[in-house]
Formats: sequence, C-alpha cells, structure tokens
Amino acid sequence: MVGFEVGAVPFNPDGWGPPDATSTTTATLPLNIPFAPFSRSDKLGRIADWTRNFNPTAARPKNAADSVFDFTADDSFPTTGEEESTFRLVDGKPPPRPKFGPKWRFNQQRPQLPQRRDEEVEARKREAEKERARRDRLYNLNRSNQNQPRREALKSSVDIQPEWNMLDQIPFSTFSKLSFTVPEPEDLLLCGGLEFYDRTYDRITPKNERRLERFKNRNFFKVTTTDDPVIRRLANEDKATVFATDTILATLMCAPRSVYSWDIVVQRVGNKLFFDKRDGSQLDLLSVHETSQEPLPEAKDDINSAYSLSVEAAYINQNFSQQVLIRDGNKVTFDEPNPFANEGEEVASVAYRYRRWKLDDDMYLVGRCEVQSVVDVNNQRSFLTLNALNEFDPKYSGVDWRQKLETQRGAVLATELKNNANKLAKWTAQALLASADLMKLGYVSRVHPRDHFNHVILAVVGYKPKDFATQINLNTANMWGIVKSIVDLCMKLNEGKYVLVKDPTKPQVRIYEVPADAFENDYVEEPLPEEEQVQPPGENTENAEVDGTINGIEDKAA
Repeated sequence: MVGFEVGAVPFNPDGWGPPDATSTTTATLPLNIPFAPFSRSDKLGRIADWTRNFNPTAARPKNAADSVFDFTADDSFPTTGEEESTFRLVDGKPPPRPKFGPKWRFNQQRPQLPQRRDEEVEARKREAEKERARRDRLYNLNRSNQNQPRREALKSSVDIQPEWNMLDQIPFSTFSKLSFTVPEPEDLLLCGGLEFYDRTYDRITPKNERRLERFKNRNFFKVTTTDDPVIRRLANEDKATVFATDTILATLMCAPRSVYSWDIVVQRVGNKLFFDKRDGSQLDLLSVHETSQEPLPEAKDDINSAYSLSVEAAYINQNFSQQVLIRDGNKVTFDEPNPFANEGEEVASVAYRYRRWKLDDDMYLVGRCEVQSVVDVNNQRSFLTLNALNEFDPKYSGVDWRQKLETQRGAVLATELKNNANKLAKWTAQALLASADLMKLGYVSRVHPRDHFNHVILAVVGYKPKDFATQINLNTANMWGIVKSIVDLCMKLNEGKYVLVKDPTKPQVRIYEVPADAFENDYVEEPLPEEEQVQPPGENTENAEVDGTINGIEDKAA
C-alpha cells in the first residue's frame, strides 16, 4: 500500500512561526519562493486573484489587502516577450447590442410568425390612429388654407390671349341681390323619343346592388346652340331674340355656386344673341367634389384627379340614364325625330323641348331643354330627368355609401350637397327649365376604390324639382335675375364675339371681346393644359355649320 509522507515539520519551542533557518531546514525548502511578512493586524485578501488582467505597467494597487499578494515587482517570476506575444484572451469584446430599430426589423428577410389575436387588435388600433392623425392633419391644413385658392381651381378653362379686350367684370356678390319673375314658358317643338322608366330600380339597396352596364352602341349628342338645326330654323323665323341650351342657362343660373373656371361664348349677330360653348368645353363634363374642402390629387394620371373624375362622372351619368329604362322597343315619340341623329342610327333615350320664355315686351328667350325618360302616373305621362352621383373613395367624403345609404340616406345627401353643391344645383335648374315632373338621382359607386372602370348602382331616389330646389336653397327668381342681367349687359354690346369667363381664383365673371375667328382652325390659340384637353369631334364640319348659321342669320337680320 502506497503511503503518504508528510515530511519533516520543524518545531519552534521558543515562539510562534517557523524556527530560525538552519542548514538542514534551508536545504529542504524550495528555492526562489517569495515570502511576504505580515502581522496579525493585516487584513488578508484573496489567496489568488484570477479576475485581474496582468498589466506590468499599471500602477501599484491601492488596496492594502491586495498589496500583500502582489508579486508583480518580484523577479522570482520572470516573464518573457515570447510568452506575452502568444497570450490571447478568449473574448474581450463587449456583447453585441440587440437591434430592435425599425430599419433593422423591416430589412430582415425572414418569414413572419403568425400574430396573436391581441397583437392583431393592437395593430388595427395603430392603423386607426394613423388614419385619424392623417385626417386631422388634412383638416388643420384646410382650415389654415381656407382663404387661399386651391391649386386645381387656379387654372382657367380658356387661355386669355393678349389681344383680348376685357370689357367688364361682375362679382358674384351682385348676383345674390337679383330677382326676376318670368311667366310660364310655351313649348315650340318637341323632338326625339323616350323610353319608359323601370321602377324596379327604385327598390335597389346596397345589399342587392346592380352592376352598371355600358352602352357603347347608343349615341349621345352634346350639340352647342349655333350647331342646332332647330335653333337655326327658329332664329330664321324670328321666334326669339336670345338662344341657348339648358346646360348653358343652368351654368349661368348657378354661377355663384361654382368654384372651377368655365367659359361661355357669346355671339351678337344683328339684334339676336347666341350663347355657345366651345368644342371640348368643360361644360360637357361633370365636376366632382368641386365645392369640397378636401383637396384632390393634382397628377394628371391619377384616377382621383379633378379631370379624371369629371370624365368618369360623365361616363357614369350617360350609362345610368340608359340602364334604368325598359328597353323593349316601346318608345314615346314626338313631333320630330332626334334632330342630330342619322337615319337608322341608334340613339339614347332623350327628348328635346324647345321652349320660349318672355324676358321683356320685345325680348324672348328660346332654350333647348332635355328630359331622359317618361313614366305613367295616374294615367298621366310624367317627364323624368336622370342623373347619377358617383362615389370614388369614401376617405375623401368621410361617408361610406354602402353602410349609410339604408340607415342614414339624409346624411349621404347632405354630404353630397356640401361637396357637389354646384352640380346638384345645375341638375335641379335643368329639371326646372324642362318642367320635368320628377328628377331621379342615382347613387353609383366603384366596385373597388382603385378601379375606375367598373361600377355598381347602390340606390335610386326620386325628388320633385321644385321641392328639391327649396331644399337646397335654389331660388328660381334669383336664377332668372342672373340670366336677365347678363342678357341685358350683352345686348348693349356691339355686334361681334365675346367670351364670359369665370375667374379661376375669384368669385367673379369677366367679359372679353375676342376676334371673330376665335376658337376656329385659322385662329392660333395657346393649347389648353393637358389636364383640360378633350378631343373634339370633327371641328371642320361643326365650324362650317356655325359659319353658315351666322351668315344666314345676318342675311335675315339685314
């Protein structure tokens, strides 16, 4: 059995500690072992300190307990440069800080784990807060810029040329004080044909919506005053002094409500006055969100820009006016067929009522008015006008039609009256001019807010024009007062061509004297901005008809 030898332990009979060194004792002790003397009052620290890094150039430790075991200055443990060069720490770098920033989080291409239900709720709350903050920001921006014109309205509908002479400017504030009462008009002629209204559309709700159809085979006509063969014939027969269409008359009657710029061409020929629209005029389109405080995008290619929405609204209005009819071939015909259609051509359901109003003892006004349908009520035929309001994005109006039409239809109509006051007033004025018994308003919305090609009909509501005019505060006497004042002003002008232009930035209308060949092919005019350009149909033929009309009227007046 292997034993363990403790060795010789010296004994000191004279005191504490090891005995005095003797030859035998020193011979058995290990060599080069340092000894640090200490007393019982010294505080003993650690036998060995493995936490400190060895640094021979560092200052001596200040702790007395550590100084007892500090052998860095002792030569008993020599160190060589070779050992220092080969010495390496395992890892002396601090641990990496976790990256929780948004840039790091969204740049990581890793599959996202499915969120828990409470996280989904929090995410929806955050999105709602962002949307609310966006609306508040736009609201505050609109409030701060209420007195500043919107950029969309800064563009004039026609470029003012240097050689044009401005004769007068009329502020809209003077229009509010005007009043004129006209007697009941008389019908001179009825042309065209009407199809019956399909009453099943009155029962449409957002839950059983109907897709809006397209009627590419039916022709729609937007003929100006001097291009109308019936008006030319009535002018040659001296039936009236002033001639216009219902679209032009409604634009003048509702001028104080307009925000966007518009223009009307006035031709004084002999003792007669013709109100015309230019080819490709904005009067052929329907404004959207004209009186709204919510700004629309300005980019031309944006589907929600003012011009894109105007084209979309005109397209919706035409198709809606034909879809809500009973298309079984049964039509109500009048004195003459459609004066603008060729034989055998399929035309839209429309009737033109040429009506005459007495403005003065020797002054009469003839207007061409339109109705789109007819319906039998108590064995009596009633004329209808058909128009459609369109929803493009609920975020702009703040009212979702699909949710509010059934329960809060009044709120939807109030919002439309706020955002489209001018358009609704013009539709009402046209219905009053045509003496329509009922005006039908359709609510048409996009299938998806980003799809401006496909639409659905959510509801159709009928109103009596007179009651609806009272509801929207449209005064008939004031409407005719505006027309009468403009007619009196134009009758004082010399023979020639003039332009009424709504100022794009101020609530006023200006009258310019323009050359006789203005807006024709041989007249060099600056092109309209791309946002407002519309390709006109065949300018050569239409201008030839205008020239022939004016020449014929001049011969008759002479």
